[in-house]
Amino acid sequence: MANYDVIVIGAGNGGLASAATLAVNHKKTVVFEKHNIPGGCGTSFRRGRFEFEVALHQLNGMNTKDKPGPTRQLFRKWGIEDAIEWIPIETLYKINLPGGRGVALPADKKKACHLLCREFPEEAEAIRHYFHMVWKFNEEIADFLAKSAASPANPSELKKFITKTGFPKIYKVLAKYGVRSTQDVLDEFFKSRELQLCLSAYWCFMGMPPERFPFSILARCMYLYTVDMPYYVRGGSQVMSQALMDTIRRHGSDVFLNRGVKRILMKNGRAVGVEDENGNQYHARKIISNVSPTVTYAGLLKDEEVPEACRQYFKSYTTGISALTCFIGLDCPPEEIGFTDSFNLIYDSLDANKDFKNAYFTDTKTDPIVATCYTIDDPCVSPPGTSIITAGTLKYGEAWEKLSPEEYHRTKYAAADEIVRRLETRFPGLRGHIEEMEVATPLTHMRYLGHPGGAIYGYEQDLKSSVFFFPQDEFIPGLTFSGGWVNTCGFGPNYAYGDKIAQSILKEGR
Repeated sequence: MANYDVIVIGAGNGGLASAATLAVNHKKTVVFEKHNIPGGCGTSFRRGRFEFEVALHQLNGMNTKDKPGPTRQLFRKWGIEDAIEWIPIETLYKINLPGGRGVALPADKKKACHLLCREFPEEAEAIRHYFHMVWKFNEEIADFLAKSAASPANPSELKKFITKTGFPKIYKVLAKYGVRSTQDVLDEFFKSRELQLCLSAYWCFMGMPPERFPFSILARCMYLYTVDMPYYVRGGSQVMSQALMDTIRRHGSDVFLNRGVKRILMKNGRAVGVEDENGNQYHARKIISNVSPTVTYAGLLKDEEVPEACRQYFKSYTTGISALTCFIGLDCPPEEIGFTDSFNLIYDSLDANKDFKNAYFTDTKTDPIVATCYTIDDPCVSPPGTSIITAGTLKYGEAWEKLSPEEYHRTKYAAADEIVRRLETRFPGLRGHIEEMEVATPLTHMRYLGHPGGAIYGYEQDLKSSVFFFPQDEFIPGLTFSGGWVNTCGFGPNYAYGDKIAQSILKEGR
């Protein structure tokens, strides 16, 4: 029986971040991962002569070497900043509107504001007012977080702190917009539906339509990706995952691949260790689960070991959305088919809320399409004269789980064919240049990630379940969580939250 200071279940971004922070601080840590590579969604795979990125679009929180953002500071602390080649991205995203109009937003506040004022001159004053509000909103968030961090950690004490400080008077913008939906706020500022689509793109990063997507997350995304600039990683997200695993091992801790956890060991109501799939047992003072609370409580613990309060608590959280994704290798450079921007959101109508409802079905006729060409950011990502495009739609897993094997095969490729057909209306000639194509459905994500419903964003991150309401309460002593199931999704946020969990464990040990 082996003993460790901390056991981490799952080598996703949050788990790797927690383990890296603990390892560099001399805590003997072990990470268990049932896949043969680390990273969770932060991985890549090969088909033919192409290596496809699974998830990463843009990495935020980097800024520059001389003025490092929070994510860069973490990579510097883990000793891997210089082991990775960072590629700055000049454009936040391109919105492809119905009728063929395209609006590419620069990764700069003034330039983005100027471009939108030029594209939508009748709403120029509202655009300028909106950008000012978003920046003020983020300034107030930063001030509030700094002050609340110095207050007692107990939720009831924090509530008293907020009341005592006169929150609505001090943080006027935050109080006004902090718990409203993206659609609600955009309707307040703008009349043009096209303009609203140009400003709400980040809803797809959380898997929520604008009418349910918290404006606070949109405002944070717009601010952070603009202030710190978005970056891509040469070699893809697998490079970051590998570098983190190497850091953990270099500091004397362990990462076991191809070795999942069978159950969590309990003693007197406390989590004290794990048993792996081979029947080996490991003990530790603290266990961090980087897999979903649903899988952790329902699959790694006995029914009688799960407190009733825990069951009641998670009834209000719903498993989030998954995706259908086409990984496409082309035998031509991206400009040959008119692909000019690395991150595209493609709409065939102006009603994103209505189109999002098709996510509950298997067909892809009306869903907004997210299409990324990593070759534009990194020409070395594929062989010379070729390009890689990842294109897909958000899909819930339930409809796919109901299909028979025969129906699944037919439905999967029909949905992919429809995505290619729709892409070709924007990028003529694309189909004729396809050399390789792999299709992933919610069931694919379920198989590789082990997430209920193949969820890629954890629980649904709507107004009721995110921001101030993430499921971060703990019910079993010795057991805590990291990752996108209990925090904002995304690479940067998961690295930051994983580090935060590790820091809290380090403080406990002092």
